[in-house]
Amino acid sequence: MVLTLCALLLAGYPAAFSLAGTALLYGLLGLSMGAFDVSFFAEPYPIRIFGIMNNQVLIAVPLFIIMGVVLEKSRIAEDLLDNMARLFGSLHGGLGISVTIVGALLAASTGIVGATVVTMGLLSLPTMLRRGYDPAFSSGSIAAAGTLGQIIPPSIVLILLGDQMSNAWQKAQLAQGVYAPETVSVGDLFAGALLPGLMLVGLYLLYQTAVAWITPNKAPALPKEERGEYGEALMAALKTLPPPLILIVAVLGSILAGIATPTEAAGVGAVGAMLIAGHRLAPKGHIARLLILVSAAATLALVVLGTFLDLRVGRNSIPVTEQLGIIAAALCCMLIAIGVFASLIVMRRDKLINSVVEKSASVTTMVFTILIGAALFSLVFRGLGGEETIARALEATPGGAAGAIIAVMIVMFILGFVLDFIEITLVVVPLVAPALLMMGVDPVWLGVLMAVNLQTSFLTPPFGFALFYLRGVAPESVRTTQIYRGALPFVLIQILALGILALFPEIATWLPSVMYTD
Repeated sequence: MVLTLCALLLAGYPAAFSLAGTALLYGLLGLSMGAFDVSFFAEPYPIRIFGIMNNQVLIAVPLFIIMGVVLEKSRIAEDLLDNMARLFGSLHGGLGISVTIVGALLAASTGIVGATVVTMGLLSLPTMLRRGYDPAFSSGSIAAAGTLGQIIPPSIVLILLGDQMSNAWQKAQLAQGVYAPETVSVGDLFAGALLPGLMLVGLYLLYQTAVAWITPNKAPALPKEERGEYGEALMAALKTLPPPLILIVAVLGSILAGIATPTEAAGVGAVGAMLIAGHRLAPKGHIARLLILVSAAATLALVVLGTFLDLRVGRNSIPVTEQLGIIAAALCCMLIAIGVFASLIVMRRDKLINSVVEKSASVTTMVFTILIGAALFSLVFRGLGGEETIARALEATPGGAAGAIIAVMIVMFILGFVLDFIEITLVVVPLVAPALLMMGVDPVWLGVLMAVNLQTSFLTPPFGFALFYLRGVAPESVRTTQIYRGALPFVLIQILALGILALFPEIATWLPSVMYTD
């Protein structure tokens, strides 16, 4: 089944239909040979589809996609890159450092690898080349910074991994006779991935600084006339940074603090992105700007009210203080709606609404169609005994749990050459995670380890998706071999980060244990 699936994907067939078609083919083949029970089609599959439709966590996927697309289309990344380049331009390698920092900010606000790589490739690569930067170093820096959206929360891959890891963790506990299983949430994975993501950013910056120090001709400083006065550059950066930073803190902070679920925080992110885009695009002095600022203040007030007061209305007796709080919260909601409406009008005037809706709908449809196809694939695979085969193979791997994890990581790394992270997450994780978790592996650590591994596959030549995205927007003067050569050091850095995370699981498990343990 796996080999047939890989062959279909390499032949260019869509992933969702390849998954479902392979499953139906082998299900019918197993049925004709008496090796498959048709009840897997009749009962569990409709229940799984219904479960996907009713999964509250997965609602976060389209909302985070809307958030990322709105920020991409409103060209906030352009301002960030320009101001960061002026701020760090006096340093050797300053443009590379600014690309990494902006990549981390975009990762925490958009989480869409393709959009980030394309945006920074169009904006930064020509400038870096014009200023004498080495093409390989420039290409590698941009591609690596773009992939940070895989590991820095909020990330779509972490949402999907969290959902799959939660199911696998409960399944593993039930198989071990634990009938009151513990849960692992997307919030746990977000908290677990935060420090590894920041560690990866730090390693990127160390490498870029070392290259600029050892070979300054590969990463020269910007001329003073181009970067301007440092004070002006600092003020411009301080003017550009607050909106995306506030959005990141509002979304990620509300999840990590336990104030909001990932789905609720994604809603805040989508609304916040619309307000930022509307304020940025509205002309100075326009009434829409005032309405958006009032709406942003109302959003902050609503968060404060929800933190300190119980705003539930369906209670028998509500104290007077909380009644006043509920009325104030209702007024805040009305002001937020007015601000969002004003933002949508501004975005419609700038002809952004259609492109945002089309791209968001396209990506969301792809994700959920793959989910449905992957559910059928995993059911047939389990019905044919594949799950037991994998469990026995992992148990028989030399080195126990450590050997099994290394084997799975190698397989996922290789599959990353030909499969997208969504297919790997939805096909491979449900098959291998229960067996690994039954060996006593921590689910948060395993999920973060898999996320870093999937990120590495985005950069690995010759099939890394980030390299394809960059090749599509890079000038013709930049050769494909230069893009590959520039990516290799960052691949080695990611493998180093994977090794550090494997040797020191506390990097991933410490923050969730501190935040979510009484």
